[in-house]
Amino acid sequence: MNKHYDCIVIGAGHAGVEAALASSRMGCSTLMVTLFYDTIGQMSCNPAIGGVGKGQLVKEIDALGGEMGLAADRTGIQFRQLNASKGQAVRSSRCQSDRKQYKLYMQAVVKSQPNLTVLEDKVGEIVVTNGKVVGIKTESGVEIGCQSVIVTTGTFLKGRMHVGTKITAGGRIGEPNSTRLADNIKDLGFEVLFFKTGTPPRLDGKTIDFSKLEAQHSDDRPIPFSFRTPFIPKEQKLLPCHITHTTNQTHEIIRANMHLSPMYSGQIQATGVRYCPSIEDKLKKFADRGSHHVFLEPEGLDTDEYYPNGISTGLPEEVQEQMVHSIVGLEKVKINRYGYSIEHGVVPPTELRPYLETKKVQGLYLAGQINGTTGYEEAGAQGLVAGINAALKVKNQEPFILGRDSYIGVLIDDLTTKGTDEPYRMFTSRVEYRLIVREDNADKRLSHHGRNFGLLTDADCRKVEEKYIAIDKEIEHLRTTRIYPGSDLDKELVKYNSSPLRQPATLSDILRRPEISYSMIAPYDGMLKNFPQEVIDQVEYEIKYEGFIVRQLKEVERFRHIEYIRIPSDMNYDVIHGLSHEIRQKLQRFSPMNLGQANRISGVTPAAISILMIHLKKLREGRSQETTS
Repeated sequence: MNKHYDCIVIGAGHAGVEAALASSRMGCSTLMVTLFYDTIGQMSCNPAIGGVGKGQLVKEIDALGGEMGLAADRTGIQFRQLNASKGQAVRSSRCQSDRKQYKLYMQAVVKSQPNLTVLEDKVGEIVVTNGKVVGIKTESGVEIGCQSVIVTTGTFLKGRMHVGTKITAGGRIGEPNSTRLADNIKDLGFEVLFFKTGTPPRLDGKTIDFSKLEAQHSDDRPIPFSFRTPFIPKEQKLLPCHITHTTNQTHEIIRANMHLSPMYSGQIQATGVRYCPSIEDKLKKFADRGSHHVFLEPEGLDTDEYYPNGISTGLPEEVQEQMVHSIVGLEKVKINRYGYSIEHGVVPPTELRPYLETKKVQGLYLAGQINGTTGYEEAGAQGLVAGINAALKVKNQEPFILGRDSYIGVLIDDLTTKGTDEPYRMFTSRVEYRLIVREDNADKRLSHHGRNFGLLTDADCRKVEEKYIAIDKEIEHLRTTRIYPGSDLDKELVKYNSSPLRQPATLSDILRRPEISYSMIAPYDGMLKNFPQEVIDQVEYEIKYEGFIVRQLKEVERFRHIEYIRIPSDMNYDVIHGLSHEIRQKLQRFSPMNLGQANRISGVTPAAISILMIHLKKLREGRSQETTS
């Protein structure tokens, strides 16, 4: 080997960047190998960060010391909180980013990062000796040694792009795919499946008739993704998105040409994205719908290009022209680039440990779309965890595993214990404990990990500690301050359509009323401070949902104990009486690390978990007796 690094990251998308930054920031010499330096941090699909369930992932990436939240804050051109009218548990942040500036921001961070080197090349082989990673070989003939490799190939692993009947090998328009590496991964004993995703055409904004469209503006008070961003400055220019919709004519054009869609002609056999379907999928699955929304998203401040979110397609170019021109406001629009479908290689994520190292090869980690996920946020979260764990392995330290009391933990646990037969997308509904696992408290839940790994500074974490000291003090004040009938606040309650007091009540009792908010009671209590909105929001939520939160915390504790019951890696399930043949096969295949993981494997029954628990107890008692004797 010509050179040697602690860690090598293959790929420089959202997973690759987070992985490489984490590893290098933890003191490991890190090499990032990418086809082109100019595409580091590229937003290949829509120019947006966050969304329902995804915003929570970005907040957790930030709380662990990742970069995505900071990049979104610095390059955002529209900020919105989704589900704002609903409870805090399902509120999710989303922003439109300037596509070019986001990429340039990430490239600047990578360039200035100590311990991180970038190599423009294509990896053709991961070199493995005695079941352990020892290096890589590039297709140009360069051999480089290392202790760990993180594969973050996105859509490039044997990627094929489809526009009608035209098929082009590649991972992105104008960029080659990675075929030799896919073959090498197969040679290492891994199955390679294929998933499908896609992208819509890009439109010239100068030719859009905005007078026919509904504008969607940024929130008046943009909420940053990163707890390290104090606020979004007023000088940061924000742009509106616009909403339009398909028409009956649009649907007639698509239906008449459905046989030319790669997904429905039989040309693509791969599984598509259920929750971000192509426009052809929408018409098949929602045949009774007369129209579908299309969100026109600006690509940046120095470009007129727009991304029409909602009409991802692989139809032929001439059909795309007809289809787009039938949409309200786009009758005379110019298409800058046509949409396409893309199928790419995926390794079944059940091949991975919950810290994203493969079971077959030590020192080999997979992150991002290669694990069957879709989305920048899911990729960034996996990349960060893989980077942390690759560095911990180099340092001979225990791996970092997040539980299901975090969105990232749910994402990785779902993938590694259940697998996925379609591209996986994060939603709030996937998270059992979302009352206590929220966007607004990600910093409280996870920032201590970021500090322990050296990804956050002591000053960053002091800021978090001070915030929660203020929250706790104010909650205690509300619980102990009593208001009496006839007081000024009591008289004001009627104005808010709330019942007057019949007996003394605490401020928390009053705030717990659905129709009362913190801002209503604040003027009548001299002790209340002018807190930042983020503090007020959490105080109000913790008070209003206190009973539900307490019950959920107890539920977490009740299930947590089985997460700590370890299963030996060499467990012989064949000697355990009472397990069915099918369950034995599943346990052998997935090789769970603890009873919690075993409990979440599809088909493993509660009775089987009880049998396993008894067997493990006997094993521990037997070892204890051997030690005593």
